[in-house]
Amino acid sequence: MLSFNQFGEKMDTSTLSILGCGNIGSAIAQGLKKTGEYETDHVILTKRKVKSLDGLQAYGFQITNDNVEAVKKSSIVIITVGPSQLMSLLQEITPHLNNHLIISVVSGVKINEIQDVVGNKTPIIRAMPNTAADLCESMTCLSTISNFENELETAKSLFDHIGKTLVIDEDQMASATALGACGIAFFLRAIRAASQGGIEIGFHSNEAFTIAAQTARGAATLLLNNDAHPEAEIDRVTTPMGATIAGLNEMEHQGFSSAMIKGITTSTEKVSKLFSKE
Repeated sequence: MLSFNQFGEKMDTSTLSILGCGNIGSAIAQGLKKTGEYETDHVILTKRKVKSLDGLQAYGFQITNDNVEAVKKSSIVIITVGPSQLMSLLQEITPHLNNHLIISVVSGVKINEIQDVVGNKTPIIRAMPNTAADLCESMTCLSTISNFENELETAKSLFDHIGKTLVIDEDQMASATALGACGIAFFLRAIRAASQGGIEIGFHSNEAFTIAAQTARGAATLLLNNDAHPEAEIDRVTTPMGATIAGLNEMEHQGFSSAMIKGITTSTEKVSKLFSKE
């Protein structure tokens, strides 16, 4: 595959590496495998403890603990390490960057902070997918600076294959991390709570989980397919003096919406403080 960089030069995007391949890196790799967009032998995964990547190696991915080797063999470098590991990784790979595209999936680290190490000629895109990338159902937010619009299209095309994408301003990335990435856990917790409620009213745990998970899936599909507001769909299932409105009102009395909102804002504040150069 070919794309163009900020200078209008062709870039070979047929090989990519995922550095620091933990949960989110593995989800991206699995998603790309399912789409068939990248042959697995054109995807290099790195991790210090490569034994944990044996399962992915069985699918044909290249695995190594050598980040420099991975960078030398790839044109797109997706970085998925933790914020505290990023600077040392960048220092390690920077001498070997040559017409590469860097996609940072590192929470809380701004493009200018990455440029302080790699310089301003290497194109950098920030991306925040979630673990549903594994099933090609990720919500990925992307941002960059004005110099790298061409490379942004390359990154967007890549993540479009494993879910939905949204291009946002970089100053919204902390919020996107809380709502889109941390949000997976928030909605899973809501499903777990619904399952526990199901057990309380008489279902076996596996039955309660199936009902809760499929109902959540149906609710999300209604919104996405109908392009509807949640309240519009809620109105369709509530009747005067009915069971649904009684349950909704009790949930609100117990702080359901305010707890969700507070969780999202708290996570946003935490993301903003994850990275420090000191």
